[in-house]
Amino acid sequence: MSDYYQSSSRRDYDDDRRDRHRDHRRRSRSRSRSRSRSPPSSHRRSRDRDYYGSSSSSGIPSGNPHSISGPPLSNSGAMSSLTANPMDKINRELFVGNTPPGITTEALLMQFLNGAMRRVNLCPPDGTPIITCRLNQKFAFIELDSVDSANKALNLNGIPFLGASLKLSRPSKYAGPFVPSQTWQQLTGQPLPAGMTPADSHSNPEDKLNRELFVGNTTPEMTSEMIRDFLGRAMEQVGLTTMPGNPINQVRTSGKFAFVELRTKEEAANALNLNNIPYLGANLKVGRPSKWTGVDAPHGNWEDILAKFMSGELQLNVASVAPAPVPVAPPVAAYAPPLAPPPAVIASQRATRVVELKHMLTQQDLEDDNEYNEILEDTRDECSSFGTLKNIIIPRNGPGATKIFLEYMTNEDAAKAIAGLAGRTFDGRQVTAVCFDEIKFANEDYSD
Repeated sequence: MSDYYQSSSRRDYDDDRRDRHRDHRRRSRSRSRSRSRSPPSSHRRSRDRDYYGSSSSSGIPSGNPHSISGPPLSNSGAMSSLTANPMDKINRELFVGNTPPGITTEALLMQFLNGAMRRVNLCPPDGTPIITCRLNQKFAFIELDSVDSANKALNLNGIPFLGASLKLSRPSKYAGPFVPSQTWQQLTGQPLPAGMTPADSHSNPEDKLNRELFVGNTTPEMTSEMIRDFLGRAMEQVGLTTMPGNPINQVRTSGKFAFVELRTKEEAANALNLNNIPYLGANLKVGRPSKWTGVDAPHGNWEDILAKFMSGELQLNVASVAPAPVPVAPPVAAYAPPLAPPPAVIASQRATRVVELKHMLTQQDLEDDNEYNEILEDTRDECSSFGTLKNIIIPRNGPGATKIFLEYMTNEDAAKAIAGLAGRTFDGRQVTAVCFDEIKFANEDYSD
């Protein structure tokens, strides 16, 4: 019996030793596999450098996101997001509008905007202040690593990106204080590329209301772009703008009325002088929206402004772009670079009693005698409403062919005709109305 127990104890001991040895070999193989999968620390650092890029950043050509160098954004963004206070996320978030659909990606937009901030020293040379991006079809939301970074990023407003001018602003749910900022063009001194619509200036809701006007008596064929182009050119023509370019940012049409938003509140006050301007057979009514509660400076109607301009009472020059009674823009705030005074958009014209109408007729209209006489009588009836019309000449050949010349009794009558006829369309063509030299008219010299 004792031999049996001794034999059994020996077997138990041997079995236990084999089990311990087998477990030890398993742990050794596991550690060996773990070591083989982990590269040396120097290899990891090399791999990270290859992925994240150099910490130095270079300048970025305007609108070319692929040329921006510097650290990528996703990894550092995640780290910053972990340390950021969730309570101030709304203060660190910005809206990015006008993103080009179909070709914009979140990574590309973040890389471009981060590179732009590095370029103009809105962040450290190796900084990546934009940590996340949520992209929609035509807009995006970006989150920055701090409230200060978000405030600085507002200065990217208007930056060209893939053929579009990005609009950066606070999201609608932002309830923090108003932070003054510049546009990208003001910050860098670079003009907006031709064909791009300028981005809105940053403002609080009250300032936006001061830049918005109501336009009544519009017709369904008037599109937003047509109204913007017509009213903008009219303001430029008589010096109601405070800087070069179309002063109207956007137009929202709705049947028989529209709302226009101008780039500055000074130009919005100036645009009140467009009231009663004729366009496509209608006299547009320009005024403040019903929700506006401010006090307007004195202003005139389109007939008053144009008559004074054509008679020489209003003089355009580089030092005076908004003559009385139009309110003059106050000095630019200290945070924005001074703007050079814009040149006069049109050459100074000497007021005369003769009006020249262009682009109203074609040579074919002049060939048939009956049609020619009908045009002559229709024009006489229409243009007599502006004042005493002494004479009307429609040359059928020579340098004046396809033009119409109206001779009025006074300069004021001629100016009213120009105000009433400029911008109208005839058979799909937009009519141009300008003063014509009285001596040349008397000598039947109808050349330009």
